[in-house]
Amino acid sequence: MMSMMVLRGGVDMEGFKTKSRVAIVVAVSMWIGLAGLYGLLKPISNGCAMTYMYPTYIPISTPENVSSVKYGLYLYHEGWRKIDFDDHLKKLNGIPVLFIPGNGGSYKQVRSLGAESDRAYQGGPLDWNFYGSSPNLEGGVDIDLNDISLPSRYASMLDWFAVDLEGEHSAMDGQILQEHSEYVVYAIHRILDQYKESRDARAKEGASVSGSLPKSVILVGHSMGGFVARAAVVHPHLRKFSVETILTLSTPHQYPPVALQPSLGHYYTHVNQAWRKGYEVETSQAGLYMSDPPLSHVVIVSISGGYNDYQVRSKLESLDGIVPPTHGFMMSSTGMKNVWLSMEHQVILWCNQLVVQVSHTLLSLIDTKTSQPFSDAHQRLGIFTKMLHSGIPQNFFAPRPLQQPKKSDHFPIQKGKVIHAPHVPAISGCPSNSQWSEDGLERDLYIQTSTVTVLAMDGRRRWLDIQKLGPGGKKHFVFVTNLSPCSGVRLHLWRERGTSASATNKGVVEVTTKMVHIPSGPAPRQIEPGSQTEQAPPSAVFWLGPEDMYGFRFITISVAPQPTVSGRPPPAASMGVGQFFNPKDGEQVFSPYKLIHSLFTDKQDDNLKEDHPLTLNLTFSVSLGLLPVSLSLITTGCGIKKSEFPIEDTEDVETSRLCRRRCFPPVALAWDATSGLHVFPNLYSETIVVDSSPALWTSSHASDKTTVLLLVDPHCSYRTTAGVPLTAAAGRFLLLYFSQISGLCFAVAFFALMRQAYAWELDRPIPSVLSAVESNLRMPSPFFFLATFPILFAVLFCSLSSKSLPPIISFSIVSILCYIFANGVIVVLILLSQLLFYMAGTSHVFIKKRLQVCEGSFCFSFFQWFINMSSNFASIKVIRILRVNHLIITSLVAIALVCLVHPTLGLFVLLLSHALHCHGALCSFFMASFRSHVQTSEFYESGNNGDSDTSNLSPINETCTGSPESTRSYGETQLEIFHHHHGLLVLHLLAALMFVPSLVAWLQRTGIGQRFPWFWDSALCIGVILHGLCDSKPEFNFYLFPIPRIPLLEIRLSFAYLIAGYFSSISALALAPYRVFYAMSVIGIASFTFRVIQTRYRKNGETYYRSRKHSHRH
Repeated sequence: MMSMMVLRGGVDMEGFKTKSRVAIVVAVSMWIGLAGLYGLLKPISNGCAMTYMYPTYIPISTPENVSSVKYGLYLYHEGWRKIDFDDHLKKLNGIPVLFIPGNGGSYKQVRSLGAESDRAYQGGPLDWNFYGSSPNLEGGVDIDLNDISLPSRYASMLDWFAVDLEGEHSAMDGQILQEHSEYVVYAIHRILDQYKESRDARAKEGASVSGSLPKSVILVGHSMGGFVARAAVVHPHLRKFSVETILTLSTPHQYPPVALQPSLGHYYTHVNQAWRKGYEVETSQAGLYMSDPPLSHVVIVSISGGYNDYQVRSKLESLDGIVPPTHGFMMSSTGMKNVWLSMEHQVILWCNQLVVQVSHTLLSLIDTKTSQPFSDAHQRLGIFTKMLHSGIPQNFFAPRPLQQPKKSDHFPIQKGKVIHAPHVPAISGCPSNSQWSEDGLERDLYIQTSTVTVLAMDGRRRWLDIQKLGPGGKKHFVFVTNLSPCSGVRLHLWRERGTSASATNKGVVEVTTKMVHIPSGPAPRQIEPGSQTEQAPPSAVFWLGPEDMYGFRFITISVAPQPTVSGRPPPAASMGVGQFFNPKDGEQVFSPYKLIHSLFTDKQDDNLKEDHPLTLNLTFSVSLGLLPVSLSLITTGCGIKKSEFPIEDTEDVETSRLCRRRCFPPVALAWDATSGLHVFPNLYSETIVVDSSPALWTSSHASDKTTVLLLVDPHCSYRTTAGVPLTAAAGRFLLLYFSQISGLCFAVAFFALMRQAYAWELDRPIPSVLSAVESNLRMPSPFFFLATFPILFAVLFCSLSSKSLPPIISFSIVSILCYIFANGVIVVLILLSQLLFYMAGTSHVFIKKRLQVCEGSFCFSFFQWFINMSSNFASIKVIRILRVNHLIITSLVAIALVCLVHPTLGLFVLLLSHALHCHGALCSFFMASFRSHVQTSEFYESGNNGDSDTSNLSPINETCTGSPESTRSYGETQLEIFHHHHGLLVLHLLAALMFVPSLVAWLQRTGIGQRFPWFWDSALCIGVILHGLCDSKPEFNFYLFPIPRIPLLEIRLSFAYLIAGYFSSISALALAPYRVFYAMSVIGIASFTFRVIQTRYRKNGETYYRSRKHSHRH
């Protein structure tokens, strides 16, 4: 008795641990899911200005020799006056630009780009400033931006066309993408033909005809429209050289945003492979050069919306591995010149800051000599770079160490003497028309401290001695200001002290144009003339490293005299702060432990005393794309004597007002290897996030961390607070790893089916799907065996191939967390479906019992008559054949729907079959349990106290022991059937959900022309249907075909499910969850093949399979 109690206690404890594991997994998954949804649904402030327009859309007719199409083509016209369409088309003589809308988009979305392009053409180029441009391009690009000249006037206007794609959801179906690309090819040809028709019409009317016809069309695509543009370029029917420039906005180039449908993934792979091949040099079989690459004339630029674009991440918008850096690049709107904003997926079409910059960029592509776009691809790429890129290079965030050259043209100062050399850095100075007269400068100021401050445009030159102010490792100099370069401030390097900084003085080098522009917040307003205002925010930053100052003795900062304009208030306060500093003094590293710890505890506080470094270099060991950091800086001192306020008084309004008059607003510059630069001006309290994609199979080690450069006024003291908001981190997790989680859900379902098949092979009771998932969560095995093997495979594959290794630690941790989250999703799905089946089964049994109680009543007689009529109908020969061969009928109906209508409908038929089997088996189990309970109650009520054999009545003794001689009750057998079909239902429900977006797109196209489904989708779904029907009873195992003189090899179904689960995990890690259909279809086709073989052997009286040992009894 004691041993039985101990055994039962151990079993209860094991069951408690199992349920605890499942409860923890579900709780963690729901916690992440709900917190992430809350973070994603919060309103976003993007800072974009609206674009206003007066749109008119002119339809372009289809020639009579072209069959009618369901799509349309329009020409945009900006203006409020009514125009004659035919007359306007005759005057067509600009540069054609075709806008392609994205998923569910409208051709009318071209209005913002069309309106601003018209205004830009009429207003002329943007005012040129003298900030430094991007100093370097990616490796392999031999373009000197100093040789790229921008036009002083625009030679021709842009004619904006737009295709009407009926608002179809191209992101959900590969067939729709293909049809869109085919129509875009037609639209390109139609546009070029329209220019010829317009020219001929003008010539026929006797009007003067000048200039050449356009030979190419600029393509601008939003979202999936950008991918459609790329697909059209590699279409075999496109005229050669008819497209040379492509600009995409928030377009996923690497993978679909949600790669669920197989045909969608295949179409992406096909187009990307065509682009890779298009940039390869064509050679003969002997390796001799034959011709240039087919796409050598095509330049493409991808602009991402940054971290606020929840639909398409910057990782998907990258062109790496598709387009060489000599012909294209990707940049984020957060680092775009004159934009500096992150924006939502649709906002990128009307954000005025971005639309204006894009319009001027496209107009700058036009050669003023030919009035046509530049034919040289490098020229066009250089214009894109110069117009869009900010001047802040990547190494700005990681200052280069001092590198002494072996043979330098400059020598260090020795005893006050300098040996000059003819070499000077290749830096262009300010143009003569932007300079003020040096004669108007006041007396020079000689700075004796490592920090220099400019508080007004005082017309003075400040001298800083590099040798005196830069000892003790302070070999870097930084200067932040709101003064414009050349017109407001000029900076020079001197080998010796002098009086003139003219170009003829070879001992002086002007470095003003090394200042790079950063976005500034709104300038403070001066309420009363002469009153003190808040400190102006910085708009430029200037950085010199030791290699830049090597061989020079002085730095001078020359400030222009303050302009005086009669009748206007004086300008807002001018600001400039420079400092010699050691970068190591401002370095701070946030470890993974500190960041994760801040998720659950209070934020980390730190105090910055006065005279701190102007630049603080913060390194976050976990990318801010995954764990965004909420950073706040509260001023506690303002550089005034006795102005250090107690911590509890720092929130005082008067304190804040006083400090804002003394300290310039902090600025944060974050750099990410994927999306580039992110700038956060006026940083008093902000959540810093970058659009990175860390911890992926394809991620680089550089994407695993984020560097943030803080520009903080050294005259003031601050209390800094940093922490990771839970909702922001959970939201980023869902955004970044949704594709992984989708594929891992299939892996969890396959592993659960593996448990069920393994129990059947060992002649054990088939566990429920929930119990199977619980078993796979056991620590350390089998959880780590199932979760870590795909990770090890990914790392080994990268090691053996030419691909770079992912960041192993973060990749492993995030992948395991995604696997746990997928388990939680599957458990919730199992519980919900099981609850529905139990409710339906209970209701069915209850109604059936109530009908038995009402036997003899009128209702029962009517019901009995209806049953008899149904029985007579069921006795018809055809109906009997259908009932006997219901699997064949189900498979025929499902396959017909898959091949002729839509794959989702065929999968729904399969789900209905599983649901009916589950319902029938569960109802039979309930009825058997009810009868067993009634028989047991009657037995005990009859007065039998146990002297007779009660083994046939006790439900406890009906439990199978798993031995060959054991028998199972009818109810237990039906429960096993329910568990098996429930497992298949969960797996195939996930498969059907993968095709639901495609079904939505198909329903939208109902009535406007449909094609048969893609062959690849239909073939894979047929395999899924065969899997669901051929494995509807787990009675047989897989066997290899018998080979003479070789023993029969057996592949068990559990092993096949294990391999399928691993394949699904690897596909999920590769961001290709649609590949799970390969595993299901292979198992289905193999099942069908072996069932045919088994039938053949059965007819010949041979045994080719092993049936289960036990049987059930009724």
